[in-house]
Amino acid sequence: MSTENEGTEVPADPSAPSAPPAPPTPPTPAAPEPTAAAPAQDQTAVTHPTADQTTAAHPTPHPSPAAHPTPDQPTAAHPAQAAHPAQAPAAAGAPAPAGAGGWPPPPPTVPAWGAPVPPAPQAPRKRAGGLVAAVLVAALVAGGVGGGIGYWAAERSDDGISSTTVSAGDSPAAFKRDPGTVAAVAGKALPSVVTIQAKSGASTGESEGEGEGGTGTGFVYDKEGHIVTNNHVVASAAEGGTLSATFSNGKTYDAEVVGRAEGYDVAVLKLKKAPEGLAPLLLGDSDKVAVGDSTIAIGAPFGLSNTVTTGIISAKNRPVASGDGSGGSNSYMSALQTDASINPGNSGGPLLDANGAVIGINSAIQSTGNGFGQSQAGSIGLGFAIPVNQAKNVAEQLIKSGKPVYPVIGATVNMTDRGEGATIADEGAGGTPAITPNGPAAQAGLKPGDVITGFGDRQIDSGPTLISEIWTHKSGDSIKVTYERDGKPATTTVTLGERTGDN
Repeated sequence: MSTENEGTEVPADPSAPSAPPAPPTPPTPAAPEPTAAAPAQDQTAVTHPTADQTTAAHPTPHPSPAAHPTPDQPTAAHPAQAAHPAQAPAAAGAPAPAGAGGWPPPPPTVPAWGAPVPPAPQAPRKRAGGLVAAVLVAALVAGGVGGGIGYWAAERSDDGISSTTVSAGDSPAAFKRDPGTVAAVAGKALPSVVTIQAKSGASTGESEGEGEGGTGTGFVYDKEGHIVTNNHVVASAAEGGTLSATFSNGKTYDAEVVGRAEGYDVAVLKLKKAPEGLAPLLLGDSDKVAVGDSTIAIGAPFGLSNTVTTGIISAKNRPVASGDGSGGSNSYMSALQTDASINPGNSGGPLLDANGAVIGINSAIQSTGNGFGQSQAGSIGLGFAIPVNQAKNVAEQLIKSGKPVYPVIGATVNMTDRGEGATIADEGAGGTPAITPNGPAAQAGLKPGDVITGFGDRQIDSGPTLISEIWTHKSGDSIKVTYERDGKPATTTVTLGERTGDN
């Protein structure tokens, strides 16, 4: 991002009033013409914070996950200081050179009545670094506009001490926004949204507290101090690291991990000393969301806490696979797609509907050239959120036992083929059977080589899509499965089993 200020030359003083006749005298030296040095271009380069990156490219048996979005603090280059114009007054009362005669001497040169008094040169300001530089750039832009108005007013003023102010129109003493406005919804939700700072444990050669860190978002789940967020936001600090949650009022509390679900990409934290009066966000019903519904995303993109963006639901049931960036298991979701701006640092934050109810957890984006996942490239209007109905089920499991429960069909499917369905592999990992003996798929009559093309009312085009759909259900659910065997379509019913934990 760059901000350029064009220098404007300050007009010279008007000519002095006429003087009484005087004998000819040698010309007095003329003062140099005042000019204003054009300021150098203010160049502010805002670097992206290190963010947990979630890559969700086309799933493979062993996908190579990118890093999750976990932004560090943004830094900005020092804006160049603009040279302050110093206006030199014309020479006044300069003595005649030696040898010049004549009487009376010419009167001193004075400014014309009403002309602006030349400003005194200003000392150059000291440069500031880091985040301050970004603030200064904003001030410079505003200052450039204000300076222009100030000069225009001074040029038309009758004296040097008057001032010109610009005031807004009269406003109601107590301005209130309608409940359905974005401002009203955001104002009510922001106190229940936190910015999470995760710092890993110090590695060999580092002092305590010097581990890598990242930033994400979470929201208050209940009055006991549970915070819901993404697993990839807290994964780096889960083993021996530190976690803190900062509310919109600036107060920060230490937190600890209650449970994590890598496959669902959901985690639950608990504030160690939860304050009184916590206001949990209302949970909506993601099954009732419709394409075109308004959305509001709240988070800390690139470390900018309490940022609010808006959009709509662009699509539902979008299969998304993403890696946790640490070589762990992939996560899968049948996501809500939104065009609300979501960037690294938004991860774990709430996606709200027009009434302020949580309908999803912002988790991943697709950026140009990087496939699905959280990416430092930033938003291009393709954001993905875990439906809140699924996230709520996982959060309750984690609060209750600290471990997630996954529904399974008891079959290994090919994770690389796309477009034809999910093909049951010939064998499982490490040479194990592809169909778990006496498992759900075996009891339903499925065999290696069968191609699953439908699961419930969803069309299946790949292994990741199948897993995304399976995980929207609960163990014990009976689901109609459509498949092909030797090119012939068939149907069966699978009663889902379960697996506890991520390993």
